[in-house]
Amino acid sequence: MTSASGPAAAWRPGAHSGDVLPSGPAGRLSTPAGDGHGPQSGPPTVTIGSYPDYPSAQKVVDYLADNRFPVEHSAIVGTNLTLVETVLGRMTTGRAALLGAGTGAWFGLFIGLLFGIFTVGNWLAVILVGLVIGAIWGAVFGAVAHAMTGGQRDFTSASSLRAGQYAVTVDAQLADQARQLLARMQVPGSTPANSR
Repeated sequence: MTSASGPAAAWRPGAHSGDVLPSGPAGRLSTPAGDGHGPQSGPPTVTIGSYPDYPSAQKVVDYLADNRFPVEHSAIVGTNLTLVETVLGRMTTGRAALLGAGTGAWFGLFIGLLFGIFTVGNWLAVILVGLVIGAIWGAVFGAVAHAMTGGQRDFTSASSLRAGQYAVTVDAQLADQARQLLARMQVPGSTPANSR
């Protein structure tokens, strides 16, 4: 029996040999950097303001950008996130077939256009046939797919994330500069601090 030599030969399963790890497909393995709690999050940040809606926070960052603040060192952070699923309506087999027909018609139109480009004869007929066949197959698949759910989800909905408030954060070393700029920001109903 021959013995292997090299760095990988020192490693044995179950053996505690410090930081000697076998080579992988990409070369030598190394232990991860940092404290082992995921990727580094960057420099420390400071919250310079909290706002009840996104447009208000966006207006603050826009004001900072207009005043030559390095906005690449800022962030808008939504907190108190809530998942809201808005119910759009009742889903029936007929409606599922109609939605499937619409999706199938788009796909059929695409296939018809592809075949229509290379058709010597009546290319418009090829496109229309693709559209009709796509709509029919889409309707069939939509109705069958809905019928197979057994009535477990007889409604359509749209999901969205909403934040309770939006915080504007900047890197800690730029916090004083950002606060000075925000102190000069004109709020509706207040008098301007300086005129240019």
